[in-house]
Amino acid sequence: MKRILTAIAAAAMLLWAASAAAQEAKVIKSHQDFGDYRVVYSVFNSEFIKPEVAQRYNLVRAEDRVFVNVSVVMKEGGKKGLSSEMSGTATNLIQQSRPLEFIEVSEGDAVYYLAPLRFDHEETLTFNVDVKLPDGNTEQISFRRKLDKD
Repeated sequence: MKRILTAIAAAAMLLWAASAAAQEAKVIKSHQDFGDYRVVYSVFNSEFIKPEVAQRYNLVRAEDRVFVNVSVVMKEGGKKGLSSEMSGTATNLIQQSRPLEFIEVSEGDAVYYLAPLRFDHEETLTFNVDVKLPDGNTEQISFRRKLDKD
């Protein structure tokens, strides 16, 4: 009986540890801090852009396209994006690299940068972006995302 209880307790501990690891693995980092600045980044399907915004900035909306979105804000209380400069690449798992060409989007007093990108079904890309901060320093962010048309 003691062995059965020990086995049950061990199994429960393993399930708890696996659950905790799975919860931690779901956290996807979406920003990086550099001094007083925070660089916030994301990748989203181009169809999330409103048609009127796409038309204003000549952005193509399609199932096989995403936008890499990067903005720079003040780390403390920064809600609006600041003017910066961006350049970068997207590299797939077999090391094929494509340039990211960012355009500046201004809405009200917020500024952010979008780089359109076409992708294949279920493609995993590593994004390397050089960001020139408002203080003149250049920093690099790097992140990986799995893109899917579904």
